[in-house]
Amino acid sequence: MTHLVDILAAHVVQTDPRAYDAATVRKMQVHVLDTLGVTIAGSRSSETARTLAALSLHKSRRGQAGIWGTELHTDRRTAALINGVSANAYELDDSGGCDHSGAVVIPAAIAWAEGRSTAVTGMQFLHACIMGYEVGRRVLEASGGYDVHNGLGWHSTGTCGVFGAATAVSLLQQAKPAELAQTLGIACSFASGTGSFIHDGSQTKKLHAGRAAEGGLMAAQLAQARLSGPVAVFDADTWGNFWGTFGGPQAVPALLTDAFGERWRINRCALKPYATCRGSHSGIDAIGELLSTYALTAEDIAAVHISISAFQFGMCGSTAITTRAEAQMSLPYAIAARLVYGKVFLAELEDAAWSAPVIRDWLGRTTVQIDPEMAADTEPTIAITTHRGQTYHCAVEHPLGSPEQPLTDEQVIAKFRDLVAPVLRDAQAEALIDMVFALPQATTIQPLIEALAVTV
Repeated sequence: MTHLVDILAAHVVQTDPRAYDAATVRKMQVHVLDTLGVTIAGSRSSETARTLAALSLHKSRRGQAGIWGTELHTDRRTAALINGVSANAYELDDSGGCDHSGAVVIPAAIAWAEGRSTAVTGMQFLHACIMGYEVGRRVLEASGGYDVHNGLGWHSTGTCGVFGAATAVSLLQQAKPAELAQTLGIACSFASGTGSFIHDGSQTKKLHAGRAAEGGLMAAQLAQARLSGPVAVFDADTWGNFWGTFGGPQAVPALLTDAFGERWRINRCALKPYATCRGSHSGIDAIGELLSTYALTAEDIAAVHISISAFQFGMCGSTAITTRAEAQMSLPYAIAARLVYGKVFLAELEDAAWSAPVIRDWLGRTTVQIDPEMAADTEPTIAITTHRGQTYHCAVEHPLGSPEQPLTDEQVIAKFRDLVAPVLRDAQAEALIDMVFALPQATTIQPLIEALAVTV
């Protein structure tokens, strides 16, 4: 009997890296650079520090794989976990895949590849990552899409991302279709994470990326060791299948494999120019457009009104900010920060920034209203009222960093430099940039991996 997971595994393994056009390969390179940058910066986050302390790794120097942005080494599984946590810590990692595909796929792939006696070439690595992004996103789409899956309370980075990480590592292991099918079956046992962090700004959201990276790596290694996984995991007519729990009646399992290879999912992913939830980015751009279009300054504005869908409201509509995590997930805060500080990057998510009295004043002048007519994925409409009584509205359908309005290579490189400046020497940062953009020709990725460490 042929199972859906068998069809998917065959598609993945039979995909020739030469099937990608140059733009797709370049897109993957840009996402690799971005992920390395946000992870190196995130290595200094409180979430990473606390996870290292909990695992007694703050002095670890022995192990097969490095914790990026530090001098620490540990086992491959734990490195994937820690680097995944760091990647998502500052909310600057990519989105639009599983959702945060870079934070899941790339730490798992590099943890597996580090220090191998048989070299992993740059193109092998990029191919594995492209396929990881592909599978993670397809699982989400087949679950009914982001609105359905996450609307049920799941956090797709953890629940769908684990399949992406497992795919990438399995390809680096040069798995046959049957082994990849087993890997994906095992990966289902590591699919986890709900959106409950949204209610109190807890830090567990960052664990979801790390656990998915770790789980995907483990799944591939267990399959290689011949531990069996359920091949009926994606068969909709079997009890215990993935869709029954994670998608419900709106799941469309056929989307897992339909039109495979016609439109690579990496090309629908976005890069973040702002250190907040992707749901807040169009609002940040909208307030910028309003200021520019009507020649206004923050001092001209008396009040802000946000019209938002019910789904988006639940994710990022709160004006109650008591932690950095809550600030990261708040559209009202993102707009207030843009008005007060002129930008929304790392410094604007520090405690002193979000707790400032001027920010509390702006949040008090901001109202958020659910528009029942708005579809879940509709971008919010931002309205401002001036002290003179004028009201202006703006909604930005495609914010900066989206596939429709992508960051340029120069902007991505500038973001990378800003992120790693507190951690890496300038020469080390420039070497990483050069190595990432030379990946298609690289005979091994080991020098790139070694450049992710800080030497003491």
